[in-house]
Amino acid sequence: MLRFFPRFFIALLTALLCQNAAAQYPSRPIRLLVPIPPGGGPDIVARLIAPRLSDALGQPVVVENRVGGNGNLAGELVVKSPADGYTLLLGMDSLMVINPHLYAAMPFDPLKDLAPVASLVSNGFFLAVNPSVPAQTFPEFIEYARRANPPLQYASGGNGSQHHLTMERLKARAGINMVHIPYKGGSPATTATVAGEVPVMMSGTSTAPQIRAGRLRALAFTGAQRSRVLPEVPTIAEFYPDFVMIQWYGLFAPSGTPEPVLARLRAEVDKALMLPDVKEKLSNAGGVEPWITTPAEFAAEIREEYAKYAKLVKEVGAKVD
Repeated sequence: MLRFFPRFFIALLTALLCQNAAAQYPSRPIRLLVPIPPGGGPDIVARLIAPRLSDALGQPVVVENRVGGNGNLAGELVVKSPADGYTLLLGMDSLMVINPHLYAAMPFDPLKDLAPVASLVSNGFFLAVNPSVPAQTFPEFIEYARRANPPLQYASGGNGSQHHLTMERLKARAGINMVHIPYKGGSPATTATVAGEVPVMMSGTSTAPQIRAGRLRALAFTGAQRSRVLPEVPTIAEFYPDFVMIQWYGLFAPSGTPEPVLARLRAEVDKALMLPDVKEKLSNAGGVEPWITTPAEFAAEIREEYAKYAKLVKEVGAKVD
């Protein structure tokens, strides 16, 4: 019995130290790493949330843009940081549930090495066409694409991007053929579709201004419900009930971060997302919606999306550019 006492004592001491650190958290500035350049969707969300967290926690929350490896660089930096709540990641679902199936050698395991803190926002994609496309409705487009010879081309933000995988899923569901034209990001793909270089793409809700201006025509939305940005646009699920594809951002910490620290962060993030000015700014910044979940719901969503994209990436044969 005595031989187990040192092990028990060490475990108890560690738990007490963690509780003490959590009780004093935070006592210094917090780093929030964003895996894309300034100005993109995740960066906008980070810079909206950071000052609210700073006010609530009483410490600066400093946003740092660490770009590289389709998010892998920022993720690896967070994974290798101490699990104390002072280095956080604003992670996109592409990093968490798609990259592991695209990269032959990920520098870390997102499911094991990162702890979900809180879900942040979510939105879907518009099936958007250049105005020269004669189809005025989603069913008309499906029929137009089915009859096109040669097949229509579609733009995406790159091989393995959500624009790419969402369109490939639609192709399979509707039984149509289109040719993928990858661009280096969603913005160049949108520019190409507006210019008529390609006739169609899955575009983010940030393209609403181009749609309202008539430079693109939205025929359907991939979310479970219609977008608040363009509520007149039907969902694909209204035609194919099993078709829902969304993208989301979440807040993550290194695995092993004390639960009291995670709980404190989660509570403050949820409060921030409910603020009217935050909701309005999120909508204006690209039509994203606050997405508040319980820890169990968020973890379940990550697991389900991980399995879904594992299957989809394999079926499509997507590879990193």
